[in-house]
Amino acid sequence: MIRHIEFARLYNFRDVGGYPTDGGMEVRWQRLYRSASLHMLADDDLDRFHALGVRTVIDLRHPNEVTHRGRAPQGPSYHNLPVEHRRWDTAADYHPDAGVARFFTDRYLEVAQDGHAELRSALEVIAEAGNAPVVVHCAAGKDRTGLLVALVLRLLGVSEEDVIADYALTGLARPQMVAYWEKEHPGEPQWAGFGQAPAEAMRLFLGELGPVRDYCLRTLGVDESVVSALRNHLLKNPDIEAISG
Repeated sequence: MIRHIEFARLYNFRDVGGYPTDGGMEVRWQRLYRSASLHMLADDDLDRFHALGVRTVIDLRHPNEVTHRGRAPQGPSYHNLPVEHRRWDTAADYHPDAGVARFFTDRYLEVAQDGHAELRSALEVIAEAGNAPVVVHCAAGKDRTGLLVALVLRLLGVSEEDVIADYALTGLARPQMVAYWEKEHPGEPQWAGFGQAPAEAMRLFLGELGPVRDYCLRTLGVDESVVSALRNHLLKNPDIEAISG
């Protein structure tokens, strides 16, 4: 199966299937995707997107981002769940001595502290088998999307190292992010961490958040049945399916 799905304008669109879990299972392909903002879809890209059979879109951007940039194409069920309550201020909060990874970790922890209702709702939407395939996106498909996908994968039993590696794959899309930003903001400077997805940021975040299952159940208030539903439709037994196939 192909993890990265190429589009002409849209970038950082990929399938999060295929990862093994600690229980000997494997995340199903073509059930959950992550992406940069779907407002970039047009022309042939729209045809390719619709061919994936996406039923549900979870947009983690602020409503004003949706108004300004546009939203996903009509068709799939659409949920706008703005998980980020505190806006980023790189001028005030980024300290070069602490590093880019530390800046991102602190922002992710803020989202984990503030976005309880939205994160819980997003997990509930993803857990409903009838909603799949689901696409989760924000602006670049890196930070807000990376956090939510990390929670899902850890609930499924994917190892921290694989979750960290999945997050860091976004770094491959950095040239496209930079090119898009420069087109939208000609002549404006970029801060040092723009477009980066350092593995250390997700490593620090997961370590400081603590056990993801405990966070989701106790802090977000996710019901055990939601975790069971996630596992029931997003996991497969690769040995059994290999035999039956």
